[in-house]
Amino acid sequence: MRYVAFLGAALLFLATGAQAQGGSGTTLLVGSPMPAFALPASPEPAPQGVYGVRQNYNWQAYGGFTHFTFYELPGVTGQLNGFNMSVAYYPHGGHWAGEGEFFTAFAPQNGVSTHMVSVLGGGKYRLDAGRGLEVWAHGMIGGAHFSPETPFGGQEALAFDLGAGVDLNFRRSHLAVRGQVDWVPTLFFGTHQYNVKESVGLVYRF
Repeated sequence: MRYVAFLGAALLFLATGAQAQGGSGTTLLVGSPMPAFALPASPEPAPQGVYGVRQNYNWQAYGGFTHFTFYELPGVTGQLNGFNMSVAYYPHGGHWAGEGEFFTAFAPQNGVSTHMVSVLGGGKYRLDAGRGLEVWAHGMIGGAHFSPETPFGGQEALAFDLGAGVDLNFRRSHLAVRGQVDWVPTLFFGTHQYNVKESVGLVYRF
């Protein structure tokens, strides 16, 4: 009887231990951390003012040297040198801008100093060509003044400007180098002139 009682007690002890181990295993399984799979973060929208891979500014101010070929009359061509300045504003740093330009140029002609002044305004469109290059085209209309007065007609005339250029932007800088060529029709002396303006200079972006 003692043997049977001892055997029963041992079986009861083993059964109790097995239940305890089973409960302990369940607790560890529930409490153990499960591997988490992180969802890829949605790409954030690019901040305003970024054009391509560089900082893009709304304003551009330009100043440079200008060579102006003035086809004054048949057989009379003036080669004038001077400077031009322009300001362009790109709303929200986009592709389109409003632009205004002033240029003046001088040259001696038959012993007399000639002088051309023009003020124009219009629109401009640009594209990022990569490698720090920005290409653009513009069209403007305005007025021109030529002096001295000649026997061929008045000193003021309507003027147009259709041109294109390229800006080389310096990295991490507000400055850029610009080269441009423009076709500049004018209506002096009761006729028309198809002139050419070439310019090179510096752009300040802000």
